[in-house]
Parts: sequence; C-alpha cells; structure tokens
Amino acid sequence: MAELWWWPYAMIVVAGWLATDVWRWLGVLFSGRLREDSELMVFIRSVATALVAGVISKLVLFPAGALESAPVVLRLAAAVSGFAAFLLFGQRVIVGVLAAEVVLIGGWLFL
Repeated sequence: MAELWWWPYAMIVVAGWLATDVWRWLGVLFSGRLREDSELMVFIRSVATALVAGVISKLVLFPAGALESAPVVLRLAAAVSGFAAFLLFGQRVIVGVLAAEVVLIGGWLFL
C-alpha cells in the first residue's frame, strides 16, 4: 500500500483535466460551426459575464482572508477606479487591474 502514495495525486490530475480540457476541446471542435451572433453564443457570453460579475462582487462585498481587513469603501473605490482606468485606457484589462491594485494597496498603506 505504501507504493501507491501517488494514486490520489494522479486522480486529482485526471479529474482536473477531465473537468476542464474536455470542454476546451469541444469548444475548439465546434467553434468553426458557431456564429458569434447566434442566440446560443449570446446566452453563453451573458452567463460568463454574470459569473465574473458575481465573483468580483463577492470579493468586494464579502471578502475572505487579508482583504477582509480593508474597509468596504476602500474595496469599492479600488473596483471603481479599476473599471474607470479600464475604460479610459482603451479597455485594457491589465491597466484596470493595476489601477485597482494601486488604489487598494495605497489606501491600505495610508490607513
């Protein structure tokens, strides 16, 4: 039994692969047949956007860990400034993330 120490790790790798890569390969296979403006793609994009918005809202309003010690006003200000920077600088995600981090870390150090 001591020789099978690797079995749980192998199972995690296989289960992790099955849960994610299968859907990626199906997406690759069917992507040429789907129209970007079809009702199915609009629905999928809407669900994905809602999931991202939900995760961000949870992180800002109900954080866990070290972020929990930052005041909610500071977390909201960081999110708003990140979104504003994202829009002002040509919808570049990295600019929005960096702006939000600067506001959050700067506000945290100031307090």
